[in-house]
Amino acid sequence: MSKELKVILSGGGTGGHIYPAIAIANEIRDRYPDTSILFVGAKDRMEMQKVPQAGYEIVGLWISGIQRKLTLSNLLFPIKLLSSLWKSRKIIKKYNPDVVIGTGGFASGPLLKMANSRKIPTVLQEQNSFPGITNKWLSKGASKICVAYDNMEKFFPKDKIIKTGNPVRQDLLNTKDKRDQAIAKYTLDPEKKTILVIGGSLGARRINQLIEKELDFFVGKEVQLLWQCGKLYYSDYKQYTDQKDVQVHEFLDTMDLAYAAADVIISRAGASSVSELCIVAKPTLFIPSPNVAEDHQTKNAKAIVDKNGAVMLKEGELDNKFEHTISELLDSENVQAKLSEEIKKLALPNATSDIVDEIEKLMQNKAVRN
Repeated sequence: MSKELKVILSGGGTGGHIYPAIAIANEIRDRYPDTSILFVGAKDRMEMQKVPQAGYEIVGLWISGIQRKLTLSNLLFPIKLLSSLWKSRKIIKKYNPDVVIGTGGFASGPLLKMANSRKIPTVLQEQNSFPGITNKWLSKGASKICVAYDNMEKFFPKDKIIKTGNPVRQDLLNTKDKRDQAIAKYTLDPEKKTILVIGGSLGARRINQLIEKELDFFVGKEVQLLWQCGKLYYSDYKQYTDQKDVQVHEFLDTMDLAYAAADVIISRAGASSVSELCIVAKPTLFIPSPNVAEDHQTKNAKAIVDKNGAVMLKEGELDNKFEHTISELLDSENVQAKLSEEIKKLALPNATSDIVDEIEKLMQNKAVRN
């Protein structure tokens, strides 16, 4: 592929859609430094900040999802969809990409539909065990669908599915070597154990409530808390940063160092988080969100727990079981070692490279046909 490539990536709404897209873009740019890369996202969503921070140009569409109840946003949805299809058509026509890649989220729907209508190859990357509505809608027109779980033919055309795993940030591959740097970055006491709490990019209400309730317990255990409470909840919890051994962050921009600092991790079970945690291989307690389609976070976590790679508590179990469960993770070196060893076996560290290999094959086939 000697000519300068043009690639559009679209995915957003949450970090789980944005970071895989950025990881794929970085891999393409590493292989083909002259590639022209454009992102398309949803206006007013976090991709409009995170993508430029990663060094890429992004264009925003006026689009949002359908809520479960009657809202003004729902009433506006048909207008937003038509507006986004029209703008996507203009973007595709002006940019004339060689390939369009969607990683989920509302904005990728109109954009990939327009790419399909112009016979431009499209690749879907589905992170979850249960696909979102956008990727299901786009699957018939897609050239290839890269997935992270088995049995995805229930949702997608079987002949298009390739199991690659989920893209992760490459800086997570060597967190073991970064512990000293991480301790310095977060001004932690190297003699104390650190619990990292991550509830997703926007935050998790129930996890935040749990951590607030258990602050005295953590003091008794003499541990440090690195607590990402999320954008939606930062104003409610930031005052706890004034407490000794507690750091509350709206967002952690250096996740590699946060993982490197952690001795134990408490996390939601979104697909990207699960993929990262398999690579980081630290003792992990999953608290899946029950408020997602088909309860897919519980399925994501269960896939790890069934292989003895992590422990899981459902939200309804937290009041009765949390202190015992987290104590066992903190206090037993045998438990820590076993969990780390088993979760590491489930890692797919080459996912990003494998996805870009598939994109390359698509481009080569296109070049042959042309």
